[in-house]
Amino acid sequence: MPPVPGAFEEEWNPTEESVRSVRGRHKLTKQRGGSMARSSTVLGVGMIAAVGAGGIATAQEKPATSISMPDVSAAANKAKDLPGVKLLSGGSDEVAAGQPLTQGALTKGDTDAGRTDAGEALRSRILQQAQTQQSAAEDSARAKAADKAAEAARAKAAKAQDKAEAAQRKKAEDARLAKLAKSFKLPVSGYQLTSGFGESGSLWSNGHTGLDFAASSGTPIRAVHSGTVTSAGWAGSYGYRTIVKMDDGTELWFCHQSSMDVSSGQKVRTGEVIGRVGSTGNVTGAHLHLEVRPGGGSPIDPAAWLRGKGLTP
Repeated sequence: MPPVPGAFEEEWNPTEESVRSVRGRHKLTKQRGGSMARSSTVLGVGMIAAVGAGGIATAQEKPATSISMPDVSAAANKAKDLPGVKLLSGGSDEVAAGQPLTQGALTKGDTDAGRTDAGEALRSRILQQAQTQQSAAEDSARAKAADKAAEAARAKAAKAQDKAEAAQRKKAEDARLAKLAKSFKLPVSGYQLTSGFGESGSLWSNGHTGLDFAASSGTPIRAVHSGTVTSAGWAGSYGYRTIVKMDDGTELWFCHQSSMDVSSGQKVRTGEVIGRVGSTGNVTGAHLHLEVRPGGGSPIDPAAWLRGKGLTP
């Protein structure tokens, strides 16, 4: 209830006569100490009225209090310094796709290119990035293809060089053999090879130790290379045998001769006749049995030795 102006200018002490009596059937039952109860009630009403009046007076007399609010503009300025805020607020310090942004997340490059729509600008940047990645992939593929082609070219060049070097080596070897062939000669002509080195048979106790040139009896036997005759005579199962020692110590044995045209200690030259094909010793027909013994030791394959000298038996 609003206060009445001037109602409480003087002190008000409620009395029994000033309090309206309760009428009707709602009359309170008299209690022990009734005067105290009535006094309490009156006192409560007075206190409420006093407090209300005092509150109004206090509110009227108390000076206005100022309310402090934070500086919103300063906080906003500080917030702009945070990463990514300038991009959202349209600041020019942040960049998108490597370029400074303008309003609407548009870069300076977009503005220069006449793009004003943010969606179209984003689409253009995505396409540009895709093109950049595709170009990088294509460059990588071209680099790999170039490396592969270069490797293939190097391999081809190396193969060609190896082939050329092999041809050069063969040419040099052919020249060497041709030169040797002039100083070496096959022992007989018009022959047929019948038994090779290492073959087994009833005529040889430990395998065949030479190469047999079958030819007509009396066919001339020539010195394969120049050397010195160290032996010329009968040699049991070898029949008539002539041994020529070359300068490198290799011994050449010419066996089963029908006759001999040289003697021990004689010097012979390549191609010089030293005897005749025959069938003396342990044989089954007329032929020349040729043995090659390097250093006068164990025999080796005469066919391979002759090929090494440029001759093909």
